Amino acid sequence: MSQDRVENLAIQKLSDYENKLLNIPGSIQPHGMLIALKEPELKVIKISANTKEYLGIAAKRFLEKPLNQSLKIDRIKAIEDFLPEKIGRIDSFKIEIENSKKQKYFDLIIHKNKTEIILELEPRSSLQETSFSSFHNLVKGTIAQIQKIANLRGFLESIAKEVQKTTGFDRVMIYKFDRSGAGEVVAEAKRSPLQSYLGLHYPATDIPKPARELYKHNSIRFIPNMSAAAVELIPKEDSTTKEPLDLSLSVLRSVDSCCVEYHQNIGAAALLVVPIIKEQKLWGLISAHHQTPKYLPYQIRSAIEFLGKIVSLELVHKQAREELEYVVKLKSVQSEFVKSISIADNFRDALINYPTHLLDLVGAEGVAVCLGDEIHLFGVTPTTEQVNNIIDRADGWIEESIFSTDSLVKFYPEAEAIKDTSSGLLILCLSQIRHYYILWFRPEVIQRVTWAGNPYEGIEGENDNITLSPRKSFEKWLEIVKLTALPWRECELENALNLRNDLVSIVIKKAEELAFLVEELKARNEELDFFAYAASHDLKEPLRGICNYLTFMLEDYGSILDEQGRDRLETSIRLGKRMETLIDTLFNFSRLGKVKLKLELTDFNQLIDRVIELFRASNRGSDFEIRILKPLPTVECDRVLIQEVLTNLVGNAFKYNDKPQKWVEIGYYLEQPQRNVFYVRDNGIGIRDRHSEAIFKLFKRLHPQKKYGGGTGAGLTIAKKIVELHGGKIWVESTYGKGSTFYLTLKSNKF
Repeated sequence: MSQDRVENLAIQKLSDYENKLLNIPGSIQPHGMLIALKEPELKVIKISANTKEYLGIAAKRFLEKPLNQSLKIDRIKAIEDFLPEKIGRIDSFKIEIENSKKQKYFDLIIHKNKTEIILELEPRSSLQETSFSSFHNLVKGTIAQIQKIANLRGFLESIAKEVQKTTGFDRVMIYKFDRSGAGEVVAEAKRSPLQSYLGLHYPATDIPKPARELYKHNSIRFIPNMSAAAVELIPKEDSTTKEPLDLSLSVLRSVDSCCVEYHQNIGAAALLVVPIIKEQKLWGLISAHHQTPKYLPYQIRSAIEFLGKIVSLELVHKQAREELEYVVKLKSVQSEFVKSISIADNFRDALINYPTHLLDLVGAEGVAVCLGDEIHLFGVTPTTEQVNNIIDRADGWIEESIFSTDSLVKFYPEAEAIKDTSSGLLILCLSQIRHYYILWFRPEVIQRVTWAGNPYEGIEGENDNITLSPRKSFEKWLEIVKLTALPWRECELENALNLRNDLVSIVIKKAEELAFLVEELKARNEELDFFAYAASHDLKEPLRGICNYLTFMLEDYGSILDEQGRDRLETSIRLGKRMETLIDTLFNFSRLGKVKLKLELTDFNQLIDRVIELFRASNRGSDFEIRILKPLPTVECDRVLIQEVLTNLVGNAFKYNDKPQKWVEIGYYLEQPQRNVFYVRDNGIGIRDRHSEAIFKLFKRLHPQKKYGGGTGAGLTIAKKIVELHGGKIWVESTYGKGSTFYLTLKSNKF
């Protein structure tokens, strides 16, 4: 049975276990007693059934009475003073209770939940308080010892040894959780005859999620005798709320039967557990086992509890120190990469121009940069098609812009085929709307995992008849784990998220700069349009006057001029008229910048007929075949302007054609999604590839002025401007010497 299969089965049954709610067992361990009080009169509403054993008074005699009516407690004022304190705070002090003229001494642990004050009393031999100095002496040597050790492994080993020395327990382990809840013994101190558990792994089912959650909120868990019978609380339910008592923070909370059986199977009769918390998460446990029942005084337990807090603080420092060099490297790579992108002119190109940086950002073997329909692969990666398949599934996995796994096959069974490149996957979503993603890949790394016994032993049955029970065997059990990669480290995931934040900042900054430039450009264009309009208008009058005077001179003085003089006057007149034509063209072009489209539904069949009619009228006697592939669609456009475009294209097809049999073909095809593409095809002289963009530039001519009937070189520029005003596009495909095809689209395509 595979590890994945076991985990899935375990999850099914753990849901039942999680619903069990370990925090409300309705009972306590017998090495102390519990009293639940109601504010403000401190009325006893619930009490453990063993009060007679400790106080000589039956439990029922306490119920529904103020505490000070039933007991003479010297520290009742201290209990009252605790009442206003925060929910969840735990305090303790020593108390003396007088009963039948006998003095009895207890350690009193007090805390407050949402509705009750809970007192837990454990007997002690005297009322002598533990001084701060004696408590300090108990832990100062241990603290000094662990602070001297720089490396994490040695630090954890030292903790295990110090806790064993302080408690006298047979075995003390440092147990570290992984992301799935499974754990590994990373340090150990034990009596020499005992088998070592160091390096052994334990499945998540050994310490289920409810137990792990309780460890996060309890700074110590002590069970001196696993076999001791639990003591019931009476009454079972609150008379008002009908709810059992919440014992989440109770030190005497009884032990679940599953936990008892598990520890008896492992040979532990007494247990002491201190959670290790790192950055508000359960990192691991200090877990002490003893083969026989063993009671630890509250003073010793307090010292171990305090030590656990010191360990949690030191752990952050030790791990940070070990990871610092790698983190610094990651930050350096990220800084260089972001700097390169921030100064680049093209964001998209910059993102793919530094593949080494992209790989080093998270320590990956391969990376795919997905920018809409474009996918760029670097390093060891799946194919483009396989990456597309992953992306199609990815949206359901990504939370808060990131997804990571060291076993992709758990989410995507088809990933087994790409295990050599993609057993590990990290996805960073830059934009779901635009489908911008970065995917990092890690190959399969076959691992040998040594378990403490068969981790699948506690799972029995098939399908819906699965049962989950404590394991009985803890002999070393070797498993070969496949289809997994090296796990992604927290600092790598953090680096990926930081990259996203930096990229978003860059995009926002560039968008702001672009918006400013657009406004500047808009203002400049308006100024330029006005200048061109004014200049062309103002230039025409003096130019026309010059041409008229030259004409008058030729008419009045032509007879007295020699041939050379007359040629020069005629040339001046011709150049003046050409200049006037250029000014008119500039005027028309500048006017397009101010024009407001008059959109209307236009039948292209009628529009083409009108264009052909006008062309025939101005080119009578020309042998020129015009083929129209009807029917053409009806579209929304400015009829006059689009007619100008088509007139220009048909005219060019005739003008730039040196074939004996000239022809032009006009038609269209439908491109998805619902976009008409019109074309004008001819068998003319064609255009070289290097000129396919230049022909749309203003006053750009590819031939001498006198060849192919002259012209200003602005017709295609104006055509392009008109098409773009319609939100469309115009382009050419041509074979030099054989002919050209001009294509155009319009944004508005109602038909």
